[in-house]
Amino acid sequence: MAESQRTLISPAVLARPRGKALYWGAFTLVMVVFTLAFIGPLYWMVTSGLKSSQEFAQTPPTLVPGEVRTDNYSEAWSVLDLAQLLLNTCVYAFGALAFMLVFDVAAAYSLSKLRPVLGKAILGAMLATLMIPATVLVVPQYLTVLDVPLIERNLINSPWVIWLPAVTNAFNIFLLKRFFDSIPRELMDAAAMDGASPMRTLRSIVLPMSRPILGVVSIFAVVAVWKDFLWPMLTLPDPSKQTLNVGIYSLGASVPENQLIAALAIASVPTLVIFLVFQRNIMHGLTAGSLKG
Repeated sequence: MAESQRTLISPAVLARPRGKALYWGAFTLVMVVFTLAFIGPLYWMVTSGLKSSQEFAQTPPTLVPGEVRTDNYSEAWSVLDLAQLLLNTCVYAFGALAFMLVFDVAAAYSLSKLRPVLGKAILGAMLATLMIPATVLVVPQYLTVLDVPLIERNLINSPWVIWLPAVTNAFNIFLLKRFFDSIPRELMDAAAMDGASPMRTLRSIVLPMSRPILGVVSIFAVVAVWKDFLWPMLTLPDPSKQTLNVGIYSLGASVPENQLIAALAIASVPTLVIFLVFQRNIMHGLTAGSLKG
């Protein structure tokens, strides 16, 4: 006999007309509140970029633009040179992604399957860094990129100043390791019996099975670089090499506020598209390694 599932409201109550009315009323209220909380700011940003300067400064603000000014977006694109800023950000984001996939996958694979000496201590030290606020690390990181130890190079205004700090992501390493832990040990032993080296096993068995979690950490890596503001502002003072967020902030004082809002709306499009396209992959990848077997 199948065990019945207990819920907050029993099926008997839901079957009654009053129960159905209460259920759908609560459901509708929650959906409306959350929709307004999340979609409201996006709607305000997009519509504010379509208003004239006078309507944008009007009090109280209008919910729907009285006169749609689509030229605000084209002027923001050209005046703020968003094409160059977008190109710079893509170079930084996908370069960081490439380095992250190489080094974080190697670290997670070593901790999960190769099991080095003091591997648990190393993983614990990595996870401990997640408890440190990111702003606390800004000063030591900045002093490091000013004069990198051993090679004695200044990385300011170079892509390396974004790529190298992005590699050391303890959260991504933890996610990858948890997924690698769920891969049956029998597959690894069978590959070893066939004469496959650890590198061949990683390339031919582990990585093809790890596409969901690789997609998740890839999205996290790209979005983290895309939305970062403080670190690029400190390390990329050259206007021609700045990221999208820093470039809009630097040039925002020279354009009207409605065009600035239009530029912010354009800057938010890529990350929204990434989320909408890959939202299923994000949820599947985060839960794929939760159970072994």
